[in-house]
Amino acid sequence: MDKQAKIYIAGHRGLVGSAIWRSLEQKGYTNLIGKTHSELDLMDAVAVREFFDKEQPEYVFLAAAYVGGIMANNTYRADFIYNNLQIQQNVIGESFKHNIKKLLFLGSTCIYPRDAKQPIKEDELLTAPLEYTNEPYAIAKIAGLKMCESFNLQYGTNYIAVMPTNLYGPNDNFDLEKSHVLPAMIRKIYLAKCLMNNDWEAIKQDLNKRPVEGITGSNNINEITTTLNKYGISANCVELWGTGKPLREFLWSEDMADACVYIMEQVDFNNLKGTGKEIRNCHINIGTGKEITIKDLSALIQSTVGYQGEIRFNSDKPDGTLRKLTDPSKLHALGWKHKIELEEGIARAYKWYVEF
Repeated sequence: MDKQAKIYIAGHRGLVGSAIWRSLEQKGYTNLIGKTHSELDLMDAVAVREFFDKEQPEYVFLAAAYVGGIMANNTYRADFIYNNLQIQQNVIGESFKHNIKKLLFLGSTCIYPRDAKQPIKEDELLTAPLEYTNEPYAIAKIAGLKMCESFNLQYGTNYIAVMPTNLYGPNDNFDLEKSHVLPAMIRKIYLAKCLMNNDWEAIKQDLNKRPVEGITGSNNINEITTTLNKYGISANCVELWGTGKPLREFLWSEDMADACVYIMEQVDFNNLKGTGKEIRNCHINIGTGKEITIKDLSALIQSTVGYQGEIRFNSDKPDGTLRKLTDPSKLHALGWKHKIELEEGIARAYKWYVEF
């Protein structure tokens, strides 16, 4: 990519897109385009077409998605499949119609079967049933990577699909209902610490920045504590879903962004498709190849936050997939490896959360 090339980052305000934006800026790219949801609704096909007509981007990072944790995925199943299919259809379709030079599609490792062989190689895709709780989202992401692959095979385009493992970092979503496990733990444990310390100024400041079910710092103490208790947050205990036994892999979002920019600069579809009669599984895992139990993760966050209360697991709630570790050897062979380990990343994420 030329440093002056026009590059569109769809979803540039989110965890993934904002990290990609910063990475591009740090590498000297000067012609970046981003639109907020209020400026451009990616589910609106006409609006997306008009945007591409006007801006004529040369490269596209498709980091926009409708995302959430296990509770949100299992509750809003229709939203997760419909919204993501719509976004992908519009952005990839208009990218093709406007002859962009290259596109990077961001998926998720939830595309792999619930009982995939561990660590998970790219060729595990579509070999067995998916995890039920996030099946609609996973199917949408599979459709997106297959759309990229199919356009490449039929039309000779250069669309690369990458599947990052669980991400965390600056601009993460800390919504107690819809966030992923790591940011949700950070917020729950932080608020429990504030309750334990009777630090109502910090609690009110937190709720003013990120209201919970409409509850802000202006609500009375009883309303606040009742709402926080609903999410398992109290002064002496934090309740988390499941048994704590599932293993998860986590990648610092800025490492992921660095990998994405590296792939756009250094890797083409022709490097990935091989020479077989049937070409499939050309996507790339982005991960660390390292894992931790949810219980140990909670203990690490508890130590980082400095909370002295109890962490309790509710085994009546679902665990989700019991193990989901990526095999990043394809990416390693292409010349990239992560830099930030989990302990450092959690400290950075917690600092960002408190300050922003």
